[in-house]
Amino acid sequence: MMDSLYVILFRGFRFMVRHMPSRITSGMVKMLARLLYLTDRRHRKIAMVNLNLAYGDTLGATEKRDIVMGVYENLLFSLVDFVKNQGIDREALLEKVTFQNSEVLSNALQQGKKVILITGHYGNWELVALSIAAAFGKMTIIGRSLDAPSMDAILRQNREQFDIELVDKQGAMRSMIQALKADRMVGLLVDQNTAENEGILIDFFGKPARHTPSAAILSRRFDALIIPVFISTEDHRHYEVTFYDPIQTEKTDDNEKDILDSVQKQADITEKVIRKHPEAWFWLHQRWKNQFEEMYRV
Repeated sequence: MMDSLYVILFRGFRFMVRHMPSRITSGMVKMLARLLYLTDRRHRKIAMVNLNLAYGDTLGATEKRDIVMGVYENLLFSLVDFVKNQGIDREALLEKVTFQNSEVLSNALQQGKKVILITGHYGNWELVALSIAAAFGKMTIIGRSLDAPSMDAILRQNREQFDIELVDKQGAMRSMIQALKADRMVGLLVDQNTAENEGILIDFFGKPARHTPSAAILSRRFDALIIPVFISTEDHRHYEVTFYDPIQTEKTDDNEKDILDSVQKQADITEKVIRKHPEAWFWLHQRWKNQFEEMYRV
């Protein structure tokens, strides 16, 4: 029943995006974002807990509310673009993307390096893998299946354009190993909380947080470059995909330190990017739940 409802709502939203002028669609998105902010009490609370942990008193209550409102707007504008990207051709997709520091990736590929791309739930993150695969070649990405099968099928269809292979998060390590052996780029979202037995503790916004070590483990094993990449926009029509300095996981006699140092570098660049435009990050997730679970219960 809920699966059918989600599909109906999505199709209604898709009809609006495809048939309304951009100016009207933009107004509708902002109105819907305001409505979500007012009615989604649970996630609004999670976001405020996260912002309090990350910024403390350095930001006022009004600034934090503005950031949360921006999160809802970003999500809805990204959904608009998701609709527009259904069945899009390579040229049309790349017309709306500008790559910054793309030589970081192109040089690595030309040198025959194995590449692990890391990003976060920041900006229009669904467009990151699509644009990179369209411009630079085959990629394997990791994702969690949606609970609604029909919506999961729609999501998968979008994500698997341009020779992108989508593998489920559960048991993904074997698929990532196979992808690297086949010289496919691997793409990972690395900014969410993990279970205690799945992540390692690092510093994130000055607080301890669990972070996946998957990219670091694979990087160390295959001598692969970890390349951080994040997407930004000023108008939700044209996007900049920026590549940052590669992270090379050391391979010394101290395996644990090598992994920890690599993961901390991943967290550091993620935090640096988020601080530039905090409204673009997905603050609605319980990022510090592993260490501060009681704060989310209050």
